[in-house]
Amino acid sequence: QVQLVESGGGLVQAGGSLRLSCAASGTIFIFNAVGWYRQAPGKQRELVAGITSGGSTTYANSVKGRFTISRDNGKNTVHLQMNSLKPEDTAVYYCAADRRSAGAGVPSYDSWGQGTQVTVSS
Repeated sequence: QVQLVESGGGLVQAGGSLRLSCAASGTIFIFNAVGWYRQAPGKQRELVAGITSGGSTTYANSVKGRFTISRDNGKNTVHLQMNSLKPEDTAVYYCAADRRSAGAGVPSYDSWGQGTQVTVSS
């Protein structure tokens, strides 16, 4: 079982930036993928960004060009750099992992962190 612990959330004004971090208890370089989801009040959880073991990235259309996901395999850490934040980015952000072996294919996330709140004021 892998533990994922998020940090870096907070309150920021529209147009500002935040950097989320996710520390994993396991060695993330062996995972098929790691990613970030978010869930706003009254809405379903959605994938924000993901990165595979091979370094391929995917982003929700709503964050393309503003958010960047990266992974530091040596530190077992995943980051989400969020720029040009908008009020609609307000949500709880969750770190996620697809623990299948690297190269397993399309990511299917099965482990989750507790989440960190991001609030963007207008």
